[in-house]
Amino acid sequence: MGRESLEAFGWEPQGQDGAARAGLLVTPHGSVPTPAFMPVGTQATVKSMTPRDLREVGARIVLANTYHLYLRPGVETVERAGGLHSFMQWDGPILTDSGGFQVWSLANRRTVTADGVRFRSHLDGSEHVFTPATVMDAQQRLGADIVMAFDECAPHDAPRSYVEEAMQRTHDWAVRCKEAHSQPGQALFGIVQGGVWPDLRGQSAEYLSSLDFPGYAIGGLSVGEGKTQMAVALEAAVECLSTTKPRYLMGVGAPEDLLAGIARGVDMFDCVLPTRNARNGTLLVNEGRINIRNGAFRQDLRPLEDGCTCYTCATFSRAYLHHLFRAEELLAYTLATTHNLTHLTRLIASARDAILESRFTEFHQSFLTQYRTRSDIQPHT
Repeated sequence: MGRESLEAFGWEPQGQDGAARAGLLVTPHGSVPTPAFMPVGTQATVKSMTPRDLREVGARIVLANTYHLYLRPGVETVERAGGLHSFMQWDGPILTDSGGFQVWSLANRRTVTADGVRFRSHLDGSEHVFTPATVMDAQQRLGADIVMAFDECAPHDAPRSYVEEAMQRTHDWAVRCKEAHSQPGQALFGIVQGGVWPDLRGQSAEYLSSLDFPGYAIGGLSVGEGKTQMAVALEAAVECLSTTKPRYLMGVGAPEDLLAGIARGVDMFDCVLPTRNARNGTLLVNEGRINIRNGAFRQDLRPLEDGCTCYTCATFSRAYLHHLFRAEELLAYTLATTHNLTHLTRLIASARDAILESRFTEFHQSFLTQYRTRSDIQPHT
């Protein structure tokens, strides 16, 4: 599909139950029902999954990472291939983050200034500079449908004075990103910062709202702070964001956190948790999590999760999955990831149905009751 004007982008509300919202995210590469979970394809691939696999698990939009693609294979290579959609052969919507979080995680490898960040590659130590202008240039050439402003993600335990400085830099860079962004086929989202302080979160959301971005992300949460702190900061941000534009909570993917975010009015989520956990043998089920490496599953011939229609559960037993992980067979990663992503997309779809039917509160409470009372799943004996 060719690149279209920004008029092809928007978020259409379709229902609301309390603060929880259901809608439709419209992009040049297709529409996405919201709430939505975006599998993380850091390096233009969701680990162990093909694009066909992603479609089959219900994914409608995926995320890729500017920092990693900038370093390898390089923006020029992706651009010559026709952009990310052609390069990775995914014909649905793509969101690229700015690389800000990855740069901040480099710690002693980076230097922050008012203009941007000078850092050394984690791959080979080579020196690079990210500024709002260079990050916008890279994301425009990568060609995603949604791109993110360059921001500073302060550590959750940083002093308030530093968090305020980082927030102000984020605001200044948001202005510069908007000035540098010129691709009409992309939607540029601003990112709300402010740490765990509700007043700073509110200030950040209000300021970024005044810049009139097509959508807004909430960054710097789920980075080590407690769940109560995260909830309070999230509520403060959402209260000050537009009710007519999409809201994206970055880096959140635990089932209980997804529903907590939806309950507070969030529309979009991403996280490596379901795919990373899958590769470690931690599998999601309605009642909690299963560590399929546990020796007690060696003789368990039941499906991983009763009622799940994913390829893994419809075809294989817990005992077989246990065997694959113990034998270090690569198929284990694909089957486990298939299930975890199916589980989350099904959970999100069920939450959306509950919103449209004005029963989200009951749905949420029913989930928490089951999830909390049976979080330690026992093998069949």
